[in-house]
Amino acid sequence: MLQGGRDDAPPSRTGRLYLFEFRWGGPMSPPLTELQHLDTAAILDLKWCHVPVSGRPLLGMVAATGELHLYTLLDNQEGGRSLNSMCSLEVGAQRLALSLDWSTGRMNSSSDIRVVCSDSAGCVGVFSLAEGALMALSQWKAHDFEAWITAFSYWNTQLVYSGGDDCKLKGWDLRTGPSSPVFTSKRHSMGVCSIHCNPHLEHILATGSYDEQVLLWDGRNMRQPLGESAVGGGVWRLKWHPTHQHLLLAACMHNDFHILNCQQVLEGSGGACPVVASYILHNSLAYGADWSRLSLEDPAPQSPPDTEPKESLAESRGHLRINYESPTASFDTSLEDDAGHYIPEAIVAPSTSPAAAPAPNLDKDAPSLSCLLASCSFYDHMLHVWRWDWTPEETQQEPGPH
Repeated sequence: MLQGGRDDAPPSRTGRLYLFEFRWGGPMSPPLTELQHLDTAAILDLKWCHVPVSGRPLLGMVAATGELHLYTLLDNQEGGRSLNSMCSLEVGAQRLALSLDWSTGRMNSSSDIRVVCSDSAGCVGVFSLAEGALMALSQWKAHDFEAWITAFSYWNTQLVYSGGDDCKLKGWDLRTGPSSPVFTSKRHSMGVCSIHCNPHLEHILATGSYDEQVLLWDGRNMRQPLGESAVGGGVWRLKWHPTHQHLLLAACMHNDFHILNCQQVLEGSGGACPVVASYILHNSLAYGADWSRLSLEDPAPQSPPDTEPKESLAESRGHLRINYESPTASFDTSLEDDAGHYIPEAIVAPSTSPAAAPAPNLDKDAPSLSCLLASCSFYDHMLHVWRWDWTPEETQQEPGPH
């Protein structure tokens, strides 16, 4: 939100950080409870550290003031939890801090934790965290215009990727210094605004752009992507599933949220990744999205026998159920399959809880999945929490219209 001040002062960008508790208590009670909110500058990116620090979850936030903030999740005296500021650092003056990533995607301990940030001046910075304080390790001019996104290689955290409004995707080796990138790709035709390293498959990288394409890469050959998928909207965020190595979530700005199954492309088939589900219940710009690491303890409702119309189930390759919608909602929602067809409440497909084993192959013998996801839209300030129930064997079907 923009707020005006004195005539000679630039408008301020204000935001708010919310902390919710998720607890599924049945269909009649909201699963999210607000525990806390903090008024801040406008927030451009948020990410939890993948490992606890001093035994506590740690949240990173970058803001329109050009600052990186870290918050620790603590138990409070009332028996709940709250976010407490640990430290902050200005990544640069007169600029917006645009994105952050943690070096901890494959780490099992909290040693050598680093954060990488990008900003509106086209710069990228790497910061270390030690004894509750941030320290700048390296900062450099990476792009001619806004550096929309930056990310670590989780397999080699001396390698950093960045994407900018100059349509370039770049890689940087921190051991040799940032004087020149180790590669520069112009494969995207517009600004590069999303990058995520696959934490399960070494060398695999996903990138997205305003050009509405999701590209999959093998980091050993950045001349040509492994596959290219048109998703119909600028790809503002990409997130690999936390345990299933071939599932990729995309927030596609003017074209909703999509889940791609990348298995065949990553096995060398090339081409596009099929969309196995689309979430279309937001009324505004698809902006943020992520998978939950929570286990869904409750099973999805069972389909009663002899329920009609059975053809809806036959056409579907997964089912979406909205579990929560932020209170400012001004429209009704209903259950739809990934082809956009209405599914009566009584015939939601059965499912089981997600498998606990890390990174299984999603083959035809794999069990069904139940995933919890959250998404937010830009102009209407809406947060949705939704559940996706899916049977992997159904991915071989061609996706329906979205």
